[in-house]
Amino acid sequence: MIFRGRQPEATVWRRFRSGYDHFTFRRDGDVHEARIVANAERVLDLLHALTAHLTPAVDVAIEDRRTGRAWRVEAAALPDGRDSIARLKLPLSAYGGVELAVYTPDDQLTLTPGLELFVYARSDRWLYILLGKGLVEQDRLGGSRWDVGAPLPPAPELESALELTVEKLGMDPVSGDPAAAAPASEGDAR
Repeated sequence: MIFRGRQPEATVWRRFRSGYDHFTFRRDGDVHEARIVANAERVLDLLHALTAHLTPAVDVAIEDRRTGRAWRVEAAALPDGRDSIARLKLPLSAYGGVELAVYTPDDQLTLTPGLELFVYARSDRWLYILLGKGLVEQDRLGGSRWDVGAPLPPAPELESALELTVEKLGMDPVSGDPAAAAPASEGDAR
C-alpha cells in the first residue's frame, strides 16, 4: 500500500484525484452566485486566480473563527491583496477556519471557513470565467459543508500569517459583531 497512516482514504482520494472540479451557478434576483467545491489547494489557487478579474482597488474582510477577531480594509491595491492571498494559501489549506472576502461594488469572492469558494456578482461573466478555468458546471453539488460549530484547534502558523496580512494591507479591526466584517452572507451581495 502506498498511503499509510491515519489519514482517511477519502481525504487521500480528494487530494490526489485527477477528476474535474465542479461548481453550481444560479441567479437570485439581480445577483449571480457560483459555489465551487474542490480540494483545499485547488480552491485557494482558484481564489487567487479569480482575483485577477477584479478591479484595481478591492475591499477585503477577514474573520478568524478561532479567535473571533475580524478585520476589514477598503480600497486596497489589488496586487497587495493577491500577494496576501498567495501567502495565506498554505496555512489556510492546512487549517481552514477563516472567512475571507475580496469584493468590489459588483463582485465578491468569499472563501468560507470550510474552504468552499463562493462568487457573488451582478453579471454572469463569472460563469464563463469558471468554465475557462476547467471547472464543470453541475445542477447540484454533493457532500455536506464543514461545520465550524465545534472549537477549532490552535493554529499558530495561520495566526502569524493572518497578522502579517492584516499589517501589510493596513486592515482595521472590526468592532462588535464579527459577522459584520464581510458585506454579504451566502445568497446576497451588496
